[in-house]
Amino acid sequence: MQDGTLIDQVITYADGMPILEILGLVFGLLAVWFLIKENIYTWPSGISYVIISFVIFWQQRLYGDFLLHIFFLVLNIYGWYFWIKGKPQDENDLPVTTLTAKQLLYTAVASAVGVVAFGYFLWSLPIIIEGLPEASLPFWDATTSVLSVTGMWLTAKKKIENWYYWLIVDILATGIYAYKGVYFYAVLYFIYIGMAIAGYLSWKRSMKLTTAST
Repeated sequence: MQDGTLIDQVITYADGMPILEILGLVFGLLAVWFLIKENIYTWPSGISYVIISFVIFWQQRLYGDFLLHIFFLVLNIYGWYFWIKGKPQDENDLPVTTLTAKQLLYTAVASAVGVVAFGYFLWSLPIIIEGLPEASLPFWDATTSVLSVTGMWLTAKKKIENWYYWLIVDILATGIYAYKGVYFYAVLYFIYIGMAIAGYLSWKRSMKLTTAST
């Protein structure tokens, strides 16, 4: 076990944090902040964050997160397009909507199946690819990865349930990255917990206003 408290380790880590991780922190926070505000700039900020994250996750052998961010790149581009082109012709912005009970159930079941399948895939990667280092925390990595894809898809569709998934991911990821010593991401996801709650409340108000005006 490393000496010193977690706070001491975070301070030491932050003092020598590479510029790449600092930029990742900035763009990651901007992406969520703009998302809470339903601002289209969430997407270019998110794309910048994803590109930076590719390098960091590969270095940390978090293959699930690396593959996840390939999906994130695609979904950021799709979300950017859908928020502009998917809105009703009589609306200035794409409105916040909710899933039906059936859609919510299907989404939860598909996510659970995905977690198990992707977890086994990450665990077996060193067998599939000879010489590849063993994946770190494959099933925990799979959980945050798959739930993040679900959350990202719901975000692109501007469904309020995206915040449920982000809250779970943020809580789990904070612990995983602290355990791995990637304190930049541990702090980032800890901040995301509060932002996910704020985002849900903000979108809930937005959805009520939209419903009241129709």
